[in-house]
Amino acid sequence: MLVIPAIDLLGGKVVRLHKGRRDESTVYHDRPDAVARRFQRQGATRLHVVDLDGAFSGQSENREAIARILGGVDVPVAVGGGVRAIEIVDELVALGARFVVLGTAAVRDPELVRLAAARHPGKVICAVDALDGRVRVAGWAEDSGESAEEVAVRAVRLGAAEILFTDIDRDGTRVGPNVASTAALQARLAAPVIASGGIGALDDLRALAAAGVKACVVGRAIYEGAFTLEAAIDAALEAAC
Repeated sequence: MLVIPAIDLLGGKVVRLHKGRRDESTVYHDRPDAVARRFQRQGATRLHVVDLDGAFSGQSENREAIARILGGVDVPVAVGGGVRAIEIVDELVALGARFVVLGTAAVRDPELVRLAAARHPGKVICAVDALDGRVRVAGWAEDSGESAEEVAVRAVRLGAAEILFTDIDRDGTRVGPNVASTAALQARLAAPVIASGGIGALDDLRALAAAGVKACVVGRAIYEGAFTLEAAIDAALEAAC
């Protein structure tokens, strides 16, 4: 299982939110590019970058920080947050993003998913962020009225290469991921599902890997020293063997 460290940007700084709440953020570093380079040195083979300002506003607001990250590492980087127009997708790919993550657009603008996937094959990830099984959009502030499975199945049909599944109620809590729901979604889809939300211990990684989950995003647990990135990578590899 691939372990992907997260770099969430708010006001140009590296932060983590608690259950997606903007007013419950913890700042970990003021140099996102330095964090990205450190993760690469520690063995990361991929990074996950989110423009939280963009997720809330619908417009990309941390472009300078994102550009510095992309220009400072050699590993593939997925970038999301506020990506709601094909021009932004094109720009992020041109900047060097290996993957572009569509969240709200995956629900509200299926045509954008189809167009982006056709224009950039293999580079579109759709984020399926769910609370009690129902997908939320606009920075997790609004209920879409659709289930995680409905959104994910449609996104893959439209050309999404991967699905990023986040259990909002666990995000930033370190209480453990929703292994059952993530594994069930993976079993339903041909495309890889990336688990996100709640990882707080190495046993969480082992459980996901043993359940057949292909990849996971880890944030707060690494920033707060619950385990190192190197230990996380080793645990995921051992469990998948």
